[in-house]
Amino acid sequence: MLKLTPILLAVLYALAMYHFSAWRTRRELDARSTELADARIKALTDRMAQALDLPRIRVDIYEIAPVNGLAAPDGRIFLTRGFYDRYRAGEVTAEELASVIAHELGHVALGHTRRRMIDFSGQNALRTALAMVLARFLPGIGVFVANALSRVLSARLSRQDEYEADAYAAALLTKAGIGTGPQKKLFAKLERLAGARGGVVPAWLMSHPRTEDRVRAIEMLEARWQTVSTD
Repeated sequence: MLKLTPILLAVLYALAMYHFSAWRTRRELDARSTELADARIKALTDRMAQALDLPRIRVDIYEIAPVNGLAAPDGRIFLTRGFYDRYRAGEVTAEELASVIAHELGHVALGHTRRRMIDFSGQNALRTALAMVLARFLPGIGVFVANALSRVLSARLSRQDEYEADAYAAALLTKAGIGTGPQKKLFAKLERLAGARGGVVPAWLMSHPRTEDRVRAIEMLEARWQTVSTD
């Protein structure tokens, strides 16, 4: 029992951190966000809501500068002020922002948001357990190996979530009559808009798939749907 105590403590710590992180995230978003009021974007979200048989889709503006969209653990959808400002400046279209909203709806519908919070909170528990096991076989470097394995696993899970949310968004945009064109066009803009340098980090360690891989995955879905519709 004593041998398991550190692992049990790590698990309890992860659970406590999950609840604390969810509370802190909710408080931060409540304090720094307001509901989006934009007629063009609302017209598009209304079409998506109709496709999902929902009364409406609420979107909030999160008052931070980085270009991003996010889904809160409680299911709310946010666009950052930085993203909305790029839309107001004409760098992003309303349809492209609608594709971001559809993507974040995918994270909510597929349970990614809550799972990510749990995964993030549980990383310390995972690293602790791995370090304890690996330290027996790799004295002195077990902790470093455990950290590396945790990062690789986390990045792989995150990339898979992005592919799944992309697929959900593609299906929703198609059903709503918006199409996947804006979604694919936005992918080509994201690295420039967000100031990302995708080539710096190896693809297998990136939390998001490469742009060309995301576009290719959507085009494969479209080809599959086309085949089904013509059968």
